[in-house]
Amino acid sequence: MRRLFAIADNRRPNSLASRFRRKRFRLFSSLLAELPRPVRVLDVGGTPEYWRNMGVWDDGDLEITILNLIENETQSKNIRCLVGDARDLSRFSHHDFDVVFSNSVIEHLGSEEDQERMAREIRRVGRRFFVQTPNRYFPIEPHFFFPGFQFLPLALRIALVRRFALGYHAAIPDPDEARRAVAEIRLLSAKEVSKLFPEATVFRERVLGLTKSFVAFGGWSV
Repeated sequence: MRRLFAIADNRRPNSLASRFRRKRFRLFSSLLAELPRPVRVLDVGGTPEYWRNMGVWDDGDLEITILNLIENETQSKNIRCLVGDARDLSRFSHHDFDVVFSNSVIEHLGSEEDQERMAREIRRVGRRFFVQTPNRYFPIEPHFFFPGFQFLPLALRIALVRRFALGYHAAIPDPDEARRAVAEIRLLSAKEVSKLFPEATVFRERVLGLTKSFVAFGGWSV
């Protein structure tokens, strides 16, 4: 989960994806404005670098807990990092956090069942949530940067990944690794996002009139 995105953020701060992240964060900040301080935030699958890039490093108004499969370190006074799985947040109690935040993570779980588990846990531990994920039907697959990659047969996707460097991925010659890299991505449609978060408002991020990704947020007064 999120094995590549922190690297991408650091290498390409002026990329289209980074500009969308900053614009998305402005929406998130506008929602946070209604809440009393400090706000307890759980970032599922994030990194400290993301919050540094968003300008909230050492911000006493936010108490941020980052949960990731990969161990992260931080020197920020308002950020702590934990190792854990988005599908199992049992270490946290019901409504332990004011907000659960997640950016481009849920599509990495690979199966509908695991995505449902993550969504249930987010809704359980957070009074509110703010979850972004790419649109399955956007023409360019956002992880491999290949037109229609998500609709190709699995065997062809694996063959392409083994032979070519696609998106943030270097070529992956090993067939088992290539299969894992391809199989872990399960992009979601608008209908599936609404099913996972039935009480949510679903905001559409657009490029040239096409929906690039969805932001599902719920529990807010707006």
